[in-house]
Amino acid sequence: MTGRGIDQVLPHPSDPRIHEPFVKDAGQYVQLAEAANGRVPHPVEFSYIWGDALDELARILPDARIVNLETSITRSDDHWPGKEIHYRMHPDNVRCLTAAGIDVCTLANNHVLDFGHAGLRETLETLTQAGVRTAGAGRTQAEAREPAVVEISEKGRLVVFAFGDETSGIPSSWAAADDRPGIDFLPDLSEATALGIVDRVQQVKRARDIVVASIHWGSNWGYQVPPAQQRFARRLLDGGVDIIHGHSSHHVRPIEIYEGKLILYGCGDFLDDYEGIAGYEEFRDDLTLMYFPTVELETGRLKSLRMTPMQIRNLRANRATPAAAEWLRSTLHQISQRFGARVDLATDGTLALHLE
Repeated sequence: MTGRGIDQVLPHPSDPRIHEPFVKDAGQYVQLAEAANGRVPHPVEFSYIWGDALDELARILPDARIVNLETSITRSDDHWPGKEIHYRMHPDNVRCLTAAGIDVCTLANNHVLDFGHAGLRETLETLTQAGVRTAGAGRTQAEAREPAVVEISEKGRLVVFAFGDETSGIPSSWAAADDRPGIDFLPDLSEATALGIVDRVQQVKRARDIVVASIHWGSNWGYQVPPAQQRFARRLLDGGVDIIHGHSSHHVRPIEIYEGKLILYGCGDFLDDYEGIAGYEEFRDDLTLMYFPTVELETGRLKSLRMTPMQIRNLRANRATPAAAEWLRSTLHQISQRFGARVDLATDGTLALHLE
């Protein structure tokens, strides 16, 4: 979530005026973070927000880097009426994404249209000009449904579809149509909806493709996984999807391995401006993870999942302390047990999914 407070410390901040019930200046979120953890020097370099994550990316060298980008990238002031929270990043700050080598931004979420159709169009144009692929939103329904494709040299392709569900706070009016920009909106989590996605996947999937379904769903807080989400995720995996990349909750949610394939029900916020905001402290939304799954190209089955614990502090990602890493391990292990997943703490401080 690189808008609002984070946008304000980057080299090209947007107009700080925002349209929230209680906060009218995005700079107040910077002040809250500074009150909690000390001064944030600004303007910062574009790479600043990634902090220690850049070293970890350099160490792991993943084949592709995917994020759910939960902000509009626009100069538009046409904020969506009736919506309480609006996230915006100035287009000249898009280099904060390229600084981390992001390959794909999924956009089917409840903030990408915060500044209207004009804001979405500018978001798409800005990311395209920056060389970042997008999935889940478009100028038409056909464009919103197009997956992002990353060619992995001498291996195969990564194919990313992105979908947004109303349970995450996405208005149904944000659904893309033939004559209207918007997102790839899920009308429900029914068998019929799943089969429609499976059909689309099977039309594009080739041998040695890994298909990711990135889904914005569910509430902001809590560890529950509704049965409808589990059924939907499993149906997609049965139909040719290889990884479910779930998000919306502000903290990590359970992991499941189904028929050898990975379901991340909720990855949490990797970056946001919630630092210093009181409430829901028991969920430790300041603690997050970098997820590094390795899969078999021929089958899509998970070979390993390593996770690097991080902590949001001073509006950047920092390596988590050993105590924080253990809290994440224990919590993730506990909430994932009913899904048959076990989480271990490795000697290097990373977390590993225990595969039988």
